[in-house]
Amino acid sequence: MSDLSPASAREMLLADADAIDLRLDLWLSEAFPEKSRSFFQKLIRDGRVTVNDLPVKPSYLLREEDRVEVDFPEPAVPEILPENIPLSIVYEDDDVILVNKPKGMVVHPAPGHFSGTLVNALLFHCKDLSGINGVLRPGIVHRIDRDTTGIVIACKNDRAHQIISEQLSAHTISRRYHAIVCGNLKDDEGTVDLPIGRDPKDRKKMGIDPKNGKNAVTHFRVLERFGDYTSVECRLETGRTHQIRVHMAHIRHPLLGDAVYGSGKSRFQTEGQCLNAYLLGFTHPGSGEYMEFQVPDPPYYEKILKSLRSR
Repeated sequence: MSDLSPASAREMLLADADAIDLRLDLWLSEAFPEKSRSFFQKLIRDGRVTVNDLPVKPSYLLREEDRVEVDFPEPAVPEILPENIPLSIVYEDDDVILVNKPKGMVVHPAPGHFSGTLVNALLFHCKDLSGINGVLRPGIVHRIDRDTTGIVIACKNDRAHQIISEQLSAHTISRRYHAIVCGNLKDDEGTVDLPIGRDPKDRKKMGIDPKNGKNAVTHFRVLERFGDYTSVECRLETGRTHQIRVHMAHIRHPLLGDAVYGSGKSRFQTEGQCLNAYLLGFTHPGSGEYMEFQVPDPPYYEKILKSLRSR
């Protein structure tokens, strides 16, 4: 579930009706706002952009259904340094370490966030981390969003990493979240089974994409009702980027505080979405024993629940 910049790999885009007769370089700069138009002009001239598998000029005028492929150069990766950042360790042994990630901490380095991440903290705390995911994400098997709190597991060696990754792929890892959503859910429980892909109009967002999206399944269960808000538990079968946020917003119950998929406006101090990865269960890569860990909801979250209960 990589959340690196789109510039970390080859990207394929399909031109829609809104793109007709737009210059290719202009359209790409709008699709990837973190890159300039001149950046794409150079990329096109260097032959790193094709339309329908053919080289083109920056001035090429798009037609509907044009298939545009962009081969971004590998970004320069700065040295990722250990940093003495306090960690709330849930469990640790020779194979794995589980950390209760606070709100506002990015899991792994990415453009704009090369320090202060969970990886920087883990490199200081741990002598060894798995190298499977490279220098940017050593030991990281999965991630949660910057403003989502809760349990993240990291692996200290490649064998453990491989085993945990296989469990993720097979959907045998238990991952449960507490969330506060806007509105009053109609049903006490339900399932959202809709594929998720990158939003073609905003490459920083994800969205429901029946045609090109990846399978995504979220189960939800109502815990408490407050009229205009609902406390829920969400259980993941899959782990797509922003999955719970996208799915709940799609059924018109965006997470409280989510400024990307909801309004983000409320009378509460949320600093992002109200979402806590409170439970993680897995089969230990060494012992073969099933282990399950829970963390409490963070203070800000409990404060909101208390306020809602007292109304």
